[in-house]
Amino acid sequence: MWIRTLDMDECVEVLEANRLGRLACAHDDQPYLVPFHYAYADGHLYAFSQPGKKVEWMRANPKVAVLVEDQAEGREWRSVIVEGRFEELPDRIGHKREREYARTLLSRHADWWEPGAHKPVPEQARMGYVFFRISADRLSGREGKAG
Repeated sequence: MWIRTLDMDECVEVLEANRLGRLACAHDDQPYLVPFHYAYADGHLYAFSQPGKKVEWMRANPKVAVLVEDQAEGREWRSVIVEGRFEELPDRIGHKREREYARTLLSRHADWWEPGAHKPVPEQARMGYVFFRISADRLSGREGKAG
């Protein structure tokens, strides 16, 4: 097996071709990692969620990282790390265009709302939704190919 570095165009290709990533955030020196669904466009990962731990932590510390993996044939793979910043897209004047843009991008996928609309605790399921985006400030990627 050999490993090589992906160029920026290849990193963007991986982000555009996938919709599931691993979102890492931190608060009070404690890391937190969760899967999340996203849509990539214009240098941002767009997503939505119900309020909860990840949203609270990203509000407190907007610096985040995202891992997106692309499994190929056999043992071959590509992965991209995004280093960026969380930006909430609230439901109020000044953010309407970005919020609708996020909804339009996400709704291109079937059942786009399901992952972010469900909570394991039924009482939390009625708390509304948070649309947000993560700026892709720095991208790095690797690829593993069979020898």
